Amino acid sequence: MSAALSRFQDEIYLNGALGGGVPPYPTDPSTLEEAARRVLEPGPFGYVAGGAGTGATVRANREAFDRWAIVPRMLADVSVRDTSRTVLGTPMPAPLLLAPIGVMSIVHEGAEPAAARAAAALGLTTVLSTASSTPMEEVAEAAGDGPRWFQLYWSRDPDVAASMLARAQASGFTHLVVTLDTGMLGWRPNDLDQAYLPFLQSVGIANYLSDPAFRAKLAKPAEEDPFGAVAHWAGLFSNPALTWDDLAWLREHWDGPVVLKGILHPDDARRARDAGMDGIVVSNHGGRQVDGAIGALDALPTVAETVGHDVAVLFDSGVRSGADIVKALALGAQAVLVGRPYAYGLALGGEEGVRHVLRCLLAELDLTLALSGHAHVDELNPRVLVRR
Repeated sequence: MSAALSRFQDEIYLNGALGGGVPPYPTDPSTLEEAARRVLEPGPFGYVAGGAGTGATVRANREAFDRWAIVPRMLADVSVRDTSRTVLGTPMPAPLLLAPIGVMSIVHEGAEPAAARAAAALGLTTVLSTASSTPMEEVAEAAGDGPRWFQLYWSRDPDVAASMLARAQASGFTHLVVTLDTGMLGWRPNDLDQAYLPFLQSVGIANYLSDPAFRAKLAKPAEEDPFGAVAHWAGLFSNPALTWDDLAWLREHWDGPVVLKGILHPDDARRARDAGMDGIVVSNHGGRQVDGAIGALDALPTVAETVGHDVAVLFDSGVRSGADIVKALALGAQAVLVGRPYAYGLALGGEEGVRHVLRCLLAELDLTLALSGHAHVDELNPRVLVRR
């Protein structure tokens, strides 16, 4: 499988030689954001690209990657490579998942179904956000036979939360990813300066508006009173009262692996392990919640060492390239979630744009693996890197 990933590079060069021109979208991850800025209105662009406060955590995520350097090794037979890995029972052609990003209709009308189709075509796993612009059943249909996990924003209404989980399982979502770091929204100047929160315009709450438990508690149907539905959503979305003791409830309502997203401290990793969770995602929500927080990659090695092989350790926040994926895997992640880059691809070209971005990431992952002297992702470990 892996050798086929890097053929995307050959395809681009050959297409150019045969007169097909240049790729329709950037291959340099550092230019994707600016390209998306040019096609999006300020509100949607700021919502995707922005971070909390001064943006210090967004910068910290990238600086953390820059502090590590890959040390290539020579004369290793890398003619046949293997990027595949099975994570929590899900076979993956490469340890790369689409991170849960909500309200994708603000960047492209294809929204979450377009991203799910692009991922499924490559055999990659989509993690669907509770805050999807599209009901989960429609996204599941778009994904077809592609692997899919469901991300839960844990409502303060247990009936709604339980209904969401039941619907997700009925729709073929196999794994539950529970985001812990968004009990309330962080201070996000990009959104505040535009007075832009799409949920208040009924965007990104499709899973609620289509949920029978949610609708049963509305005074009037959402179609007759959309403002009343939004107000009801606003009153139950966040749940800052959650504690570790509440995790037992998840096991009562989800039949499958449970992953906690937002772990940065080793003590929290231990508590997740001791609570019987199957996995964790080392993440600071892409820098969108706490300004001045630790870079996620800085937290990864200690967290991974703390839990060892007792739970699956995944990673997100700041991933922009195939080389970034290699670094995160070397520092202990079993798989990596990518967020903003595929959102920018969606903005630029819908499903085709997402597929382009994912193929770029996969090709660079394969090439970086080979050129650093490794034939399998399982060979990656901290000795592959040095701190700058």
